[in-house]
Amino acid sequence: MTWFDYLARFWPHIATGFDLAAAGLVSAHALLNKRDSRAATLWIGLAWLLPVLGSLLYLAFGVNRIRRRAIQLAIHKTFSREVPENLGEPEHDGAEHLKHLARVVSRVTTQPLTTGNKIEPLINGDEAFPAMLAAIEAAQKSVTLVSYIFDNDESGRKFITALARAMQRGVAVRVLVDSAGTRYSFPPITFKLRQAKIPFAKFLPTSILTPWRVATINLRNHRKSLIIDGQIAFTGGMNIRHGNMLAAQPKSPVQDLHFRIEGPVVTELQEAFAKDWAFSTEEILDGDVWFFNSETRFLKAGLPNGGDIIARVIPDGPDGDFENLQLTLLAALAEAQTSVKILTPYFLPDTALISALNLAALRGVKVDILLPAKNNLPPVHWASRSLWWQVLGRGCRIWLTPPPFDHSKLMIVDGHWVLLGSANWDARSLRLNFELNVECYDRVFAQKMEKIVAHKISTAHEVTLAETDARRISVKLCDAIARQFSPYL
Repeated sequence: MTWFDYLARFWPHIATGFDLAAAGLVSAHALLNKRDSRAATLWIGLAWLLPVLGSLLYLAFGVNRIRRRAIQLAIHKTFSREVPENLGEPEHDGAEHLKHLARVVSRVTTQPLTTGNKIEPLINGDEAFPAMLAAIEAAQKSVTLVSYIFDNDESGRKFITALARAMQRGVAVRVLVDSAGTRYSFPPITFKLRQAKIPFAKFLPTSILTPWRVATINLRNHRKSLIIDGQIAFTGGMNIRHGNMLAAQPKSPVQDLHFRIEGPVVTELQEAFAKDWAFSTEEILDGDVWFFNSETRFLKAGLPNGGDIIARVIPDGPDGDFENLQLTLLAALAEAQTSVKILTPYFLPDTALISALNLAALRGVKVDILLPAKNNLPPVHWASRSLWWQVLGRGCRIWLTPPPFDHSKLMIVDGHWVLLGSANWDARSLRLNFELNVECYDRVFAQKMEKIVAHKISTAHEVTLAETDARRISVKLCDAIARQFSPYL
C-alpha cells in the first residue's frame, strides 16, 4: 500500500485526531490564560463545535499576548532610574488628591514622572502637519516616526519628501508603520519609502504568504509619534492622511488633536519607539544621535524650551504593558472629585469602566462623554449606542458632536489632569493594540484643553435616556447584535 492509498483510506481518522488534539489544546490554553470565564467558555465551545475552523479562529483572534525582549538603553541609566518619583507629585490647590493617582500610575508602569515639559495642542492636520514637516526640515541628527496609518496621498507624500531631504542632509531617519495600517491606501506608502531609500519597517507584518504569523493578525501598533533629535516630539491620535487637512476640503474630512512636546518626557517617547523598532528590526537605537543625553539638564531644567507641565508616558499593549491604560483610567475615575471630560471616537467600555463612570457620577462628579454623531465605522456606533443607557441612567452625560467625524482622544479630570494619546475607549485599544499615551499634571494646560472641549459641547447634541429608550425595536436589535462583536471592532 502506497502512502497515497494509506492517506486516502485513513484521512478521516487522521483529520478527526488532529481536530480533537487542536480542540484540546485550545481548551487548555483558554482555561489557563483567559481572565474572563465567559470568554474561555465561548472559545472552548467554538473549538469543539467548529472542527478545525474554531481552533484556527482562536489562534488568530483569541491569543492576544506576545512577548518582546527587554531593551536596555544607556540613556536611562542616568535618567529614569535617578529621577525621584515624588518629583512630579502635584501639590497645587485643589489637586492634592491627584498625587494618589500619580502613585498608582507609578506602580502600573515603570516610567517616572518628569518635570519641565511644554505641551502645545495642534488642532487638525491644518496645524499639526505644517508643524511636523517644519520640524523634520529643521532636524540635525535624527528623526523617528511611527504611525498606524500613513497614507500614500498628498499629505503622506509631503512627509516622504521631507524625510528624504533630511536623509540627504545626513540626518538618521527611521520609520515604523503598522502592517494593517498600510492597507488604507493603494499602492501603500511602503512603495514610496522604498523608492526614497528611507529606512522603514512593518510592525507585525502578516500576509497570505506568512500563515505562521496568524497568532498576531489581530494585533495593531496604533501608536503615533514623531521625534526630532531626541528633543522635540509630536504625539496624539492623528494619523498621516490628507483627510485631516480640513481647510483643503478633503473627500472624507476628519477632526483630530495632536500635540507638540518638549522636555524630558520626550525621552520616554523615544524609548517607546526604540523598543518597537528593536522588536521589528533587531536594531538598537541608542546614544546621542537618538537621545538627548545630558543628566544635568534632565534633572534640573529638562530639555531646552521646557515648561511647567509634569508628564509621563504610559505605554500599553498585549505584552508586558498589558492593562496599563485600563488601570490608569480606573484610577483616574476613582480619584475624580469634581469633573471628568472624555473625548473619544470609539466608546465601547467594559463592565469595569462602566461601573467606574457610574460611581463617579453617583458621587456627584460631572461626567461628560463626547462622541461623534456620525461615526466612520457604523457598526462601532451601533454597538456603542446599545450601552449608552447604562451610563445615562446613573447621571453621566453623552454629547454627540456634529460632522466632520471627530477622531480626537482626550480625558480631563478635575481641571488639572489630562490624558492624551492614541488610545480609544474600546477593547481593541485596551486589550489588543499597542498604544502610546501621556498623562499630564498642570492646571493651565488642563484649562486650555477644557476650552477645546467646551467649544465642542457648544455645538453638540445632548443624548437623553428617553431618546435611547425610544429607539425602534429593530434598531435596538441591530445595536445589540453589533455589540456582540465589540471586542473585535
